[in-house]
Amino acid sequence: MTLQTWQSLCNKRYRLSLRLFLLLNAISALFSIAMPLYNQHAFTFPVCAIFAASVLLPAWQKCYPKAKINITFISCIFGCLWAWHVITKVRLLNDNTSTYLLIALLSVLFIGSIAFSNNIVAFLLHSLPVFVTCLWLNEGESAIRLICTFALPVLGISIQHAIQKRNDSFALALMNRLMQERKTLNDLSMLDPLTGLYNRRGLQHKLDNLLAVDESSRFVLLLDIDHFKAYNDHYGHMMGDQALIRVSAALRDAVRSRDIVARFGGEEFMILLNNVDVEQARFTGERIRQKVYDLKIPHMFNESVATNVTISIGIAPLVDHDIDAALSLADKALYEAKHLGRNNILVSGELQVA
Repeated sequence: MTLQTWQSLCNKRYRLSLRLFLLLNAISALFSIAMPLYNQHAFTFPVCAIFAASVLLPAWQKCYPKAKINITFISCIFGCLWAWHVITKVRLLNDNTSTYLLIALLSVLFIGSIAFSNNIVAFLLHSLPVFVTCLWLNEGESAIRLICTFALPVLGISIQHAIQKRNDSFALALMNRLMQERKTLNDLSMLDPLTGLYNRRGLQHKLDNLLAVDESSRFVLLLDIDHFKAYNDHYGHMMGDQALIRVSAALRDAVRSRDIVARFGGEEFMILLNNVDVEQARFTGERIRQKVYDLKIPHMFNESVATNVTISIGIAPLVDHDIDAALSLADKALYEAKHLGRNNILVSGELQVA
């Protein structure tokens, strides 16, 4: 789940609360009109306005789906309309006003508790106008009853709101943690577990991002450890892994942070040098070759070149973002560098000369 998905879920919850609120208000208004209390018709302007708004607002939102209705503002308006309706209705009643006020308050609390179970602000804005109106019209006759009737739902909604807020915070924190772990796992899947360098997948990801935004001159270096099969056969794979780790560290140290270093195969590496010309690429290749040589990793089966681990390097320019063509040229240069005696560097442009 992404943050965008979380926001989408919150918006759906918001729209559902609004639709439920309008539906309940429409039903209550219709019920008030169709079934008048104590034979007193409730065909008042505010109740008609509530019914009309409850019907028209969903239709308006359907025509303009991107428009967002402010639920707190609407709840306050509807609360004031219900309070106005109560005042109008009480003036028509000769007796039993206390019972009517209690029923009116319960009706509004019923709507708010269902529609706004997770929104204490909207619940209060919808209920308070009617509650205050009922207290005022009651003149203290049943004040305690009205206060208890109002206080209990408020307490329940407050507790529900606090629980929901805590659950939302927990869910959001968990989602953020999962996204961080997903990013970490994704990053790990792009790294070679032995050397810590980019693997081919990580290399491709970096290349896609880099080549999309930058047009600087680049060179590809393809590197191979000389006689590494013989090294593994005679020193063992554990020693071979240690040699790869040390060579990888030397490669990282020999280039800049803007350059990309990847393990391309078993003992083969690739480096992408950014914003360099051919002479700088050659100089960097020589620095890399010397750093690996200076590691002095014993390799008696490399005796035709040295008595320690060495590398050969093929260099080729990256033209028109064609990484495959650059790798092909660098591979040919690497093959020729090995043919010339290993522990050597060759630029693709020198192939014919070589």
